[in-house]
Amino acid sequence: MFSFCTDPQSLEGAKWFACYLTTGKHMDFYRSFGTVLLLLSVTAPMALLFGFLAAMAARAHVAPLRWFGKGYMAVVRGVPDIAFFLFFVIALDQAIEWIRHRILCTEWEGPVYRGNDFVVCPAAKMPLSSAPQWVHDAYGFSLAVFTFAIVFGAFAANVLFGAMRAVPRAQIETAEAYGLSRRQAFWRIVVPQMWVYALPGLGNLWMILIKATPLLFLLGIRDIVYYAKELGGMKTQAFDYPHPDWRLWYFLALLVFYLAFTRASQIVLDRLMTRLARGQATLGGIAGNGAGA
Repeated sequence: MFSFCTDPQSLEGAKWFACYLTTGKHMDFYRSFGTVLLLLSVTAPMALLFGFLAAMAARAHVAPLRWFGKGYMAVVRGVPDIAFFLFFVIALDQAIEWIRHRILCTEWEGPVYRGNDFVVCPAAKMPLSSAPQWVHDAYGFSLAVFTFAIVFGAFAANVLFGAMRAVPRAQIETAEAYGLSRRQAFWRIVVPQMWVYALPGLGNLWMILIKATPLLFLLGIRDIVYYAKELGGMKTQAFDYPHPDWRLWYFLALLVFYLAFTRASQIVLDRLMTRLARGQATLGGIAGNGAGA
């Protein structure tokens, strides 16, 4: 980046660090922080949507829907995250390629499963081997987002299901007595009030989601943990910028990043809780009303 970085062997002190910290791999390291933030910004609303739909299904009067909603919460929450990530991503990737294989490769002869190998025609590969690198990266990232949303959507569904049940039944009965249908009572009474009960659990889930982002490395995505390990490892004289084992300092930087991010998240969640609880018949709402008085 700097003009004096042409000969790293002649650099010392601040100039050496300035050039070292602006190498191409370090730029990828800095961009990987954006990857983590993008994952959170996309995954959180998707997980909340999946959780809301599953919670509604668990409350449904139709038995198959109710079984599906409760089964989704029970199964996904009961499987360790690492095991689910390793299994589900492979299964989803093979399912996509198998569907493409059935559509695009009608003349293919022989099974796709050959012992331990999964073989499809070149046209069914997803993405294609001729696709640019950004397509491979986007595809892997999409699988990661969907997997995270499925896993954390089950936990969000359990939180929202409990929050829906926490809304006083008397309010729903009163709304129905005034002529509101069950659907109207749900959307006008239950949904607006359930968030004050759900927010503490959703806040904890958000913190867990932040801490789970290093699992991106298991999904083949080069995240901040990958680059911290790669850049911090000892580099011999064969590299342009040789240095001893600095992984401690790189992981310390990640520690500071995660602590700062979770602290900022907690401040936002506390303010949101205060705003949602205002006027509600909860301890938080009563305290907020008293403070306002």
